[in-house]
Amino acid sequence: MDVATTTVDSDLKFRLVREDFAEAVAWVARSLPSRPTIPVLAGLLLTGSEDGLTISGFDYEISAEVQVPAEIASPGSVLVSGRLLSDITRSLPAKPVDVTVEGRRVSLTCGSARFSLPTLAVEDYPTLPTLPEETGVISADLFAEAIGQVAVAAGKDDTLPMLTGIRVEISGDTVVLAATDRFRLAVRELTWSTSSPS
Repeated sequence: MDVATTTVDSDLKFRLVREDFAEAVAWVARSLPSRPTIPVLAGLLLTGSEDGLTISGFDYEISAEVQVPAEIASPGSVLVSGRLLSDITRSLPAKPVDVTVEGRRVSLTCGSARFSLPTLAVEDYPTLPTLPEETGVISADLFAEAIGQVAVAAGKDDTLPMLTGIRVEISGDTVVLAATDRFRLAVRELTWSTSSPS
């Protein structure tokens, strides 16, 4: 696989707030593999459109995507190293960030800081899976609290991988979370708003 060959939809150019960019890049980059089997899987796909900037990451197992408001001067897509972009955006000054694709490089400017990053082959990047339709809604704080209460009973022994997770069972408007390590059992029942009664 040749990562030096790069096809870009257009000369992507955008400007956005540094805090939004750094937070979004860091959030998506967390899901990137540390040692990908295919080099492009270590990349973040930046896509500019009239809806703003979409930052995506995918390694065939985990996908992450976030959309942030941005002034898109020229729409398009580019693939750059996720870890490198995350490290750079974290250290930028609190000023607007200008990003421009120039051939096989991405130019990133923020105040007096200037970076030039190599691009990866967009055409080799896998298509992200489509998300299923929303089936219900639950408060994020309530869900996080319930996970925290149940996770303490999950197993930590990798020899029994089926006990290292949390079972999520949904029936109508009830969500049941359960975890065990064979000695302890934690169960939490929640109510959620469902889109359909089934």
